[in-house]
Amino acid sequence: MSTGAQNPHQVALQQLDIAARYLNLDPGIHEMLRHTKRELIVNFPVKMDDGSIKIFTGYRVHHSAILGPTKGGIRYHPDVTLEEMRGLAMLMTWKCGVVNIPYGGAKGGVVCDPKKMSEGELERLTRRYATEISIMMDPEGDIPAPDVGTNPQVMAWIMDTYSMHRGYTTPAVVTGKPVEVGGSLGRYEATGRGVSFIVLETLKHLGMGLDGTTVAVQGFGNVGSVSARLLHEAGCRVVAVSDSQGGIYDGHGLDPKRVLVHKRKAGTVVGYDGADTITNQELLSLPVDVLVPAALEGVLTEANADQVRARIIVEGANGPTTPKADEVLRGKGVFVVPDILANAGGVTVSYFEWVQSLQRFFWTEEEINERLHRVMVRSFQEVLRIAQEKGVDMRIAALILAVGRIARATQIRGIYP
Repeated sequence: MSTGAQNPHQVALQQLDIAARYLNLDPGIHEMLRHTKRELIVNFPVKMDDGSIKIFTGYRVHHSAILGPTKGGIRYHPDVTLEEMRGLAMLMTWKCGVVNIPYGGAKGGVVCDPKKMSEGELERLTRRYATEISIMMDPEGDIPAPDVGTNPQVMAWIMDTYSMHRGYTTPAVVTGKPVEVGGSLGRYEATGRGVSFIVLETLKHLGMGLDGTTVAVQGFGNVGSVSARLLHEAGCRVVAVSDSQGGIYDGHGLDPKRVLVHKRKAGTVVGYDGADTITNQELLSLPVDVLVPAALEGVLTEANADQVRARIIVEGANGPTTPKADEVLRGKGVFVVPDILANAGGVTVSYFEWVQSLQRFFWTEEEINERLHRVMVRSFQEVLRIAQEKGVDMRIAALILAVGRIARATQIRGIYP
């Protein structure tokens, strides 16, 4: 799925190696962290609506279980590969380490195009895939969540399938479920809300006021639309947003709520009344204070990073910036808040949901948002302190924090036997 030259696994390995140098990491632990713990490939049949049988390939990858159960989304997309799953599982490990929640990283996916499948076909695919990966899935071992191409309904099917096999309802086996079947309030908005908290903390750190601060958001899905709305409500001026079909720009500011209404009707933000049409590439080079790439991986590359005019980049998507682009942005003095910190709100509230599901005791949305705010602000300050102490950028600082925590836990636990 990456539009850049490198896949997420290559990027994750490079980032680990950078952190290892700063930490003077034990070579054995470094090598251990470069490998996934276990990988599963499944090929399974699904009966399609026309009566034919089609074989699908799915994956589930666990990177690390040092800090706790593995956690990570399930992706339905035509371009899903094992290599991508390895990289995204590793990034999930670092993400959980940054915000200090007791999870390791995992990722799963099925090679399919959910946009071309009926709801019945998707349900049959999901239930069969869930059955195939159930040997690696467990409320205290591995807890899937939604990702690209999946949603709360898919999580409900997985939870129900797993529960049917167990003989009793097991809500804690997945997160991102509908509230009606044990999901958490605030989960849908969690990633975008976390991004907005990080933007506000960054502005505070840099001494920039909210009034008149301009923001461009690439990707107007769950993460982008929520973060755009919350930043607008906080007083920022959101001047541009985009989706896969293109973008819109209005220097006077857009109302993200009204843009979302238009998108639901038209299927895209393009054509929004009163706004200029721009390309996704043009959005990345707008003269704004804050750029939030919240679409896919590898959109900021060595080829276009020099055109970025934003003072701050807060990564809503996973891996939107390639390592070469990072070097360019660092040279330009752009303050980049990395994905493993900026978009960790989703996994944080997933953790809250898991805890609630295990206890069968639920919190209010206000409690969840307050807890999320505390986690995101604390994590930002911890990463910032390392960046200032070691004279590194926020990405390297976040990796030092995360990898350091996992390495210390590995040493304390020891190597079995």
